[in-house]
Amino acid sequence: MPPPRTQPSPAPAASTPAAFSAKGLTGFAWQQLRAFSALGPDATYLWPRWLLLRAVGLVYTLIFAGVLREGPVLIGAHGLAPLPAFFAQLTAAIPNPLAAFLSAPSLFWLGSGPTALALVSWLGLTAALALVLNLWPRAALLTCWICLLSFVTTWRVFSATQVDQLMLEIALLSVPFAPRGLRPGLGTDSPPRPIAVFMMRWMLLRVMFESGLLKLIAGDPRWLDLTAMDVLYETAPLPTVLGYYFHQLPHAFHIGEIGLTFAAELAAPLLAVFAGRRGRWLAFGLWTVFQAGIQLTNNFGWLNTAAIALGLVLLDDQMLAAAARRLGLKRISAPPTLLPPPAPAWKLQGLRVALGAHFAITLLVFFYTTRDAVRGTPLAFPPPLQAVAVLRSANVYTLYANLLPYRFAVEFEGSNDGGETWRPYDYRYQPQRPDQISPFLAPWYARFEATLQVEANGAEPSPLFAAVAAQLLARNPAVLARFRADPFPERAPAMIRIRGYRLNFVDLPAHRATGDYWRKKSEGDYLPLMYLDARGVIATAASETDVIRAHALNGNRNAQNKLGTLYAFGEGVPADHAEAARWFQRAAAQGHPLAQFFLGLSYAKGDGVPRDPTEAGRLYRLAADQGNALAQINLGVMYARGDGLPADKTEALVWFLLAARTGNADAVKFQSMLENQLGPERTTLARRRSETLALEIATRVGAK
Repeated sequence: MPPPRTQPSPAPAASTPAAFSAKGLTGFAWQQLRAFSALGPDATYLWPRWLLLRAVGLVYTLIFAGVLREGPVLIGAHGLAPLPAFFAQLTAAIPNPLAAFLSAPSLFWLGSGPTALALVSWLGLTAALALVLNLWPRAALLTCWICLLSFVTTWRVFSATQVDQLMLEIALLSVPFAPRGLRPGLGTDSPPRPIAVFMMRWMLLRVMFESGLLKLIAGDPRWLDLTAMDVLYETAPLPTVLGYYFHQLPHAFHIGEIGLTFAAELAAPLLAVFAGRRGRWLAFGLWTVFQAGIQLTNNFGWLNTAAIALGLVLLDDQMLAAAARRLGLKRISAPPTLLPPPAPAWKLQGLRVALGAHFAITLLVFFYTTRDAVRGTPLAFPPPLQAVAVLRSANVYTLYANLLPYRFAVEFEGSNDGGETWRPYDYRYQPQRPDQISPFLAPWYARFEATLQVEANGAEPSPLFAAVAAQLLARNPAVLARFRADPFPERAPAMIRIRGYRLNFVDLPAHRATGDYWRKKSEGDYLPLMYLDARGVIATAASETDVIRAHALNGNRNAQNKLGTLYAFGEGVPADHAEAARWFQRAAAQGHPLAQFFLGLSYAKGDGVPRDPTEAGRLYRLAADQGNALAQINLGVMYARGDGLPADKTEALVWFLLAARTGNADAVKFQSMLENQLGPERTTLARRRSETLALEIATRVGAK
């Protein structure tokens, strides 16, 4: 191996009064900008690069471990957004194969089945581990980028946040930044070229500065009136217990947090560029404290871990060696100033063109994003930028420029008893119960739940929730495994309702008294009820009648009776006495007294069933024995007339007396008429029997 090429360090420039003139300040600023751009002759970047690439490898290991765990349920053949269906829709919309590929560049064009999904996942994980172990880092980074891009361009809603975009751009820019070779070690024979260092630092500046600038010029007004941190912890995707306690701190503390935010996002970039090595140390410290605080309180996945790792590009070997000496560490030392190895002119020119194009694209992306954010219009890139944007590798970072108005959550509840009881599907990590707070997850990214939380706060109800509900009804084990437990181990549910809730943190006294973190308020149905119809097919309740039908189909006797009355009277459905009788029969078989009465009426009139006074009398008696006054009256009429039952006016008076106890005017009238006909003796007998029956009915009804 040839020895590294070195160059002598220049003598320090003499200090002169001109340094304080305008020309001197301009020269000083230019000198600092050159140093930031890695054009200074006294800095090397081997240790910061080595540390950064190991961190990138660890994050990619987490990414592909998550893909292996959640990929099949998200985009598998039987998942929520299946890859085969995606490609079928895309090729139907874009028949030209090349145009279709360019709209969604992915390895999955070669195959989208379970085998392809597993192969790409394992390929990405293998590359990530190779990067951690410093094996062929350039190839490993490119493989990580290609594999992650293959997922990001095809799993659509499941990559709606900037966590994936950040890692795609880091991986792509890290390829020329990384050392060459199979086992490069520290990479002393291929130190990073200045343009590669600058592009990594340029990316860090954008992650910092763009977020802060957009908060000021086009973000939520709460950043300007200093109330943003009063709500941020409460509305974060998965707030931790530290987030809860930080939320309880005084408003003055939250103002200080806003100050730290703008110091890390606006002041730190300027210090990094124009304040030399001390400024870069200060910027790195501010950035690290800021990102660590976010990670510990809000669980944004690997976003903050990656941001801290990216901050390492602010350092150089000389800075780390000086810090190591102060700490008494001898293993880290600054190598001699190195020159990159010679390379063919076409390679150097190609690298400059590629990275220069990336630089220009990021400026244009920021311009259009800022312009449309200030205007308040939807983001619209010109066609050339749209073609590049599909790679998700030249991004603008607008992290938390806008805040949610309040915390809104969507839950799934199932029923296997016709809606008599509902059981929730408990999330693993999202706050759901009042006494539940999210665990410390970051840098792990719970993609399924994080996506549901993001989608719940969209402008319109997300169809993703209907897809999840359908899979729960279908008993998809992969989807069920995304929840804490199956709430229906004994018998599958036939109905799923999707409900919205508003959650607010309780204050500390309430938390100490109850153990609750949240005050939870129902916001009603987020999407219509989903259920299994009579054929076992998943259906959506599009109307109130459909909701009643869903409950009725699944054995709810009240709903069966209600549906029978709708058909009987033609309310919301065409009048159909036969259909009404069928639903009355189901409810009557479960002992529903009103359904027994209506079914008896159907037999008495011959509506929807053959006329059968005897069956009508039997059904009236069943309902009357449960205290139904209408059935008691009709039973009395049948005894009085001898219609379907033996004529017996004394027995008729018994049932009129029972119905009259409820205050029914018709019963009182019939009672009076029969008492005049029967005389005192038979009336007394009837009263005694009615009192006995009334006691039996009260006991029977009370027992139920």
